[in-house]
Amino acid sequence: MARYTGPACKLCRRENQKLFLKGERCLTGKCAVTRRGTAPGQHGAAQKKMKEYGIQLREKQKARRYYGVLEKQFRGYYTMAEKQEGVTGENLLCILERRLDNVVYRMGMASSRKEARQLVLHAHFRLNGKKATIPSIILKVGDEISVREQSRDNAKIKELLADLADAKGAGTAWLDVDKANATAKVVALPKREDIDFEVDEQLIVELYSK
Repeated sequence: MARYTGPACKLCRRENQKLFLKGERCLTGKCAVTRRGTAPGQHGAAQKKMKEYGIQLREKQKARRYYGVLEKQFRGYYTMAEKQEGVTGENLLCILERRLDNVVYRMGMASSRKEARQLVLHAHFRLNGKKATIPSIILKVGDEISVREQSRDNAKIKELLADLADAKGAGTAWLDVDKANATAKVVALPKREDIDFEVDEQLIVELYSK
C-alpha cells in the first residue's frame, strides 16, 4: 500500500498549520511550524497569492494529511458523504472522525494518528470483542473499542495505559472513554462543533463539485 514516508514536519509547514503529525513534539518549541513558519523548499518564504482553486486545494490537502489518508481514500469518503443526508462537508468530517485509527487517537491511546494506525495494524485492539486490524474501519454508534488482553503486557501498551489513566481530558463528546478499563464507546455521531480541526470543509466541497 502506498504511503507517505517523508518528513512529517514538511507537511505541517506546507499547510502553515500544526497538523499534530508527531504527537507531543508538536506541542513543544521543537515544532517546525514554530521554528520555521514558512513553506518548505527554496522559494517557501516567498509571498504567493493563490487563486480560488489553490485555496480549495490547500484545504483538501490539509484535511487529507491531518487524518492521514490517501487521495483515493479521501475521494471515496467524499462520495460517501455526498450520498448522505445533511451538509456534505460536515458529513465528510464525521466519517473521517469515525475511522478506527482516529478513534484510538481520540480516546487517548496514542500520541498521534500515525501511532494509532500502527497499534491497530499490530492487533492491539478489539472492536466489539473481535480482533480489528484495519485502521480505516468506520465506526457506528454503539461500537466499542477495547485493548486486547494479550497486549496489556506489552511495554508500549503499558506506557500508553498509564498515560491514559493520568490524562485529564481523553475522548470527546461523542466518545465515552472508560479510562479505568481502557475502553471507548461511540455514543453519538460527531457534530461539527465536536471536531477541533481548523478547516473550511465547504472549500473541499466546492473543489470536488467542479
